[in-house]
Amino acid sequence: GVVFVCIKGSNFDGHDMINDVLSAGVTAIVVEKEVKVQAGITVIQVENSRKALAYMSCAYFDYPARKLKTIGITGTKGKTTTTYMVKHILEQSGIKTGLIGTIEVLIGEEKIDARNTTPEAYTLQSYLKQMADAGCDVVVMEVSSQGLMLDRVTGIEYDYGVFTNISPDHIGPNEHSSFEEYMHCKSLLFCQCKTGIINIDDSNYENIIKDHTCKIETFGLSGKGELRASDLSLYRKDSILGMRFHVEGIMNFEVKLNMPGEFNVHNALCAIAICRHFDIQIKDIIQSFGTIKVKGRLEVYD
Repeated sequence: GVVFVCIKGSNFDGHDMINDVLSAGVTAIVVEKEVKVQAGITVIQVENSRKALAYMSCAYFDYPARKLKTIGITGTKGKTTTTYMVKHILEQSGIKTGLIGTIEVLIGEEKIDARNTTPEAYTLQSYLKQMADAGCDVVVMEVSSQGLMLDRVTGIEYDYGVFTNISPDHIGPNEHSSFEEYMHCKSLLFCQCKTGIINIDDSNYENIIKDHTCKIETFGLSGKGELRASDLSLYRKDSILGMRFHVEGIMNFEVKLNMPGEFNVHNALCAIAICRHFDIQIKDIIQSFGTIKVKGRLEVYD
């Protein structure tokens, strides 16, 4: 009743464990190369065992992503803050939202410490099933370039794929071979989502969406986006240092964000670009930004 998927990682090859897992009672193995095993063992040879694991996991947990509105956020910076902003806004409006990210996984009141920004496929599908079973309507998650490259999110069609920004990072022998490969992996999200929400201020945004298969929407501070932020200024009240800005374009209102920094205006604008699809009243968005807190990101301690 157990299947073992042989995955070749950067430091260890699961194919080396075949004799051990068969001795432990495994009766089926998924492999990428020809192997010799005793009679009675089912061997399934595939081109990519990580991709196979992703599709198997989707099926094993009965395709839980289809039971949720799915938001996947990719980018070098801003993923964590933006996911928390989106969860906060949605939940303030009565939409039960799960979160998967760098810091933790949140399923209702349950908190699970995160090992990877984007969990391995089996673990990810398990979390999505738990969220669906717990009555979540939405999941917002960080989608790393590694998660895309290693097929951790394969099998999910996101309702909304989101790009924050990109800069040289995660380039090395165990990650990406070059900035171009890193950028390509980020771009894969926009071939597996229905609507792409893009930071048009990033100089590489055209490379990110060049092979996209989704509808594209844009946001930014430069004046080119469909949703824009203008008239930025710092404000201080008691122990809060934050930002004021005006939202314009396809929406029109003033925001007071209780986190400082122009980069956080980008994050907030990104969150607004996502949450507007959920028919949330503007007053609820405004109120949410006055109370948002992100664990480990510019937290205020009195």
